[in-house]
Amino acid sequence: MKTLFLIALIAIAFTARVQERSLSKITTDLKKSTYGSALLHLVELHSMAGGPVQELIDAIEELINDLEEELEELEFNFQQRTNEHNSLVIGYEQDIQDAVIDVNNTQDTLDNLLFPRREQLQVRIEQIQENQEANRKNYDEAVLTREQEHEDFEFQIAELNDATAAVDDALALLSSLTNPSLLQIKRFQNSLKSIEQKIKSRSKMAPMIKALITLASNQNFSDQGIIGQIVDALNEFRNAIVDSINAQTAAEADAQAEHEEYLEQLDAEYAEFQRQINRVNVDLTATNEKIDQLSEFRDQREADRKQYTAELELENNTYAEETDTYTNLKNEFTRELGISEQALSVVESADFSNIQV
Repeated sequence: MKTLFLIALIAIAFTARVQERSLSKITTDLKKSTYGSALLHLVELHSMAGGPVQELIDAIEELINDLEEELEELEFNFQQRTNEHNSLVIGYEQDIQDAVIDVNNTQDTLDNLLFPRREQLQVRIEQIQENQEANRKNYDEAVLTREQEHEDFEFQIAELNDATAAVDDALALLSSLTNPSLLQIKRFQNSLKSIEQKIKSRSKMAPMIKALITLASNQNFSDQGIIGQIVDALNEFRNAIVDSINAQTAAEADAQAEHEEYLEQLDAEYAEFQRQINRVNVDLTATNEKIDQLSEFRDQREADRKQYTAELELENNTYAEETDTYTNLKNEFTRELGISEQALSVVESADFSNIQV
């Protein structure tokens, strides 16, 4: 029994010495911080004033509760901010992705559809314009050719008319030489020379006329039968000239009609080319407008992407700063809470009257 009592006394003494050493260590730790020193100072003042211990315990416990509430509020607010941040990041990243898709799709439409379409339309217009130029060239050439053909016709008709007049002169002279006198023969011969000069450069009929007149010139006009044959030949030749004039005049009329029809055809073709150009220009204008619209949309979406990227970067930087602030505050609250709990343990100890700050 005595042995047990001695053991109990030793244990109590040992426990008291341990508690004393533990209290001393806690007090030393508290003095290392401004906040801890302030709490020890409060404990010292309370001890010196002889206030109730429970009142000091309640004050420190209330302080601990406030710190726990502030820490809880800090955690709650930061979690709310984290949720908001995550939502913003998801939204910005989705906006950026949508903008990138819009830019890529729009550029793809421009490169693979609208730009080739515009080039095709421009090439088509150039081709039609070349056709128009060829059409006008053919028109001008046709007009020039017709003018030349008409000039040739008029020249040939003039030759034929001159040939007819020459034959008429010859016939008039021959008809006046019935029983001619020497003076009449001389006059006829002079007239033949004049007719010969008049027709010698004329058409392919000139050699035949010249042959007939030469035959007549070699006669002494005593044989009326030969003169009659010459007259008949000249009349037949004159009729051939008139038929040629009529045939060439009809051919000229047909050629002129064909020429006018051809010009009308060229004009209609030219007008059709112009209608085609107008239709293609409408399509080209619409294509250019679409290109402008899509280019503006692409540029706007690219600007949106840059804006979203900047906003995302700003949000990440802001959240990083807020995270640092939260971490620092949490560490400070946690440290102060630990210090307050140590101070409470000092107050709740058996004796704190010797505490000095």
